[in-house]
Amino acid sequence: MADSDEIRARVAKILVQALGVEQNDVFPSASLFRDLDAESIDLLDIVFRLEHEFGIKIPRGELFIEPLPLGDSEYVQDGHLTEKGLIAVRSRLSFADLTNLERDRRPGSILDLFTVDLLVRYVHWKLEGSG
Repeated sequence: MADSDEIRARVAKILVQALGVEQNDVFPSASLFRDLDAESIDLLDIVFRLEHEFGIKIPRGELFIEPLPLGDSEYVQDGHLTEKGLIAVRSRLSFADLTNLERDRRPGSILDLFTVDLLVRYVHWKLEGSG
């Protein structure tokens, strides 16, 4: 199995190709949306390239989760995720580090979870057979 450094290098190459960014812009904590200017249409290309590069299958909604119903008071109250909202995100992104989201709890912070490092952890998780 590939180690994290090899996976990171291959993921970085995919992001450079899919998003047209420079290699040095693709650092572990770079947000796909905020830092690398990915748009929703780019996510399909990234998924396709990850599947092809690593020989994995990525079911729809597993990596780039379907949005939570943020208007639902069970998930968001007073502009912050409720405990039920956090549980929903955690169940959909079991491979993600939710430390900052658990502290911040702003729904807009969910997009910040999608970093280069998250993609690396996801691929590692899939290759281990967890996904």
